[in-house]
Amino acid sequence: MVDVASQKIDMAVDLGGIRMRNPVTVASGTFGYGQEYAGLVDVTRLGAITVKGIRLGEWAGNPLPRHVEVPGGMLNAIGLQGPGVEGFAREYMPFLRSTGVPVIVNIWGTDENEYAEVARRLSDVEGVSGLELNISCPNVKEGGNAFGTDPRTVAALVAAVRRATKLPLIPKLAPNVPDIKVFVRAAQDAGADALSMINTLPAMAIDIESKRPILANKVGGLSGSAIHPVAVKLVWEAAKVAQVPILAMGGIMGPEQAIEFMLAGAAAVAVGTANFIDPSVSLRVIDGIEAYMRRHGMGSLRELTGAVVCD
Repeated sequence: MVDVASQKIDMAVDLGGIRMRNPVTVASGTFGYGQEYAGLVDVTRLGAITVKGIRLGEWAGNPLPRHVEVPGGMLNAIGLQGPGVEGFAREYMPFLRSTGVPVIVNIWGTDENEYAEVARRLSDVEGVSGLELNISCPNVKEGGNAFGTDPRTVAALVAAVRRATKLPLIPKLAPNVPDIKVFVRAAQDAGADALSMINTLPAMAIDIESKRPILANKVGGLSGSAIHPVAVKLVWEAAKVAQVPILAMGGIMGPEQAIEFMLAGAAAVAVGTANFIDPSVSLRVIDGIEAYMRRHGMGSLRELTGAVVCD
């Protein structure tokens, strides 16, 4: 009889060329630049650290208020506030390098040229392991429509960034599209090494007394438990056609939701909104995935990914 308690569990995963010691990272915008949480959680245990969105120059973001709690989650309209490439490299990368953990940088811009230039410059920054492309940003050349809502635009953007860098590219797919599989094919055919999904759902909250939107930006992105079933369904659909690994996120509050994503076809997961409630949740997710695998006699993550039974 196999001694399950002493069985070696292989928790490592290759996320499109990013070698993670375990399949758990944090979602961009929910963990700062890592050092903000360093006194609360052992960040060296994470499979990777995904940092806030970075564009070419410093960006102030949206006016306050930028957050509002709603049933089942929260809305945010931060507006991608950040220090720009140079500020990020100078102020935050020294700490991130010291962790020994892979660093995934979420990048954005208002046109293809800016995305490509950010990618090119980050390619020269020691310690950057990969780039997550935030394609839910407004494309100024197309009248403000988000890059991620047109598969042709997605393909063109990924291809432009692919030409600018050899770093692993992980487009973050938008959930508000008619058929996620079309966007999966567009991204991977253009050179994506992995896929990140899902981004927040466009949403709004109104103060019924003032009759005004609560967020200064009027609309924001919904995250948290409320979007988890939507995200699981989209990951499951994407996995049917994906030829690259999927990094799944959306409403992970503990190990159970992370395991759901992996059963649906994800190779790795990112914990987001739950970090605001319990900074140690990512470590509980790591331990919970390992305990689940041990309980089910799994020795490798390959046995978990895509193991959902739908017959």
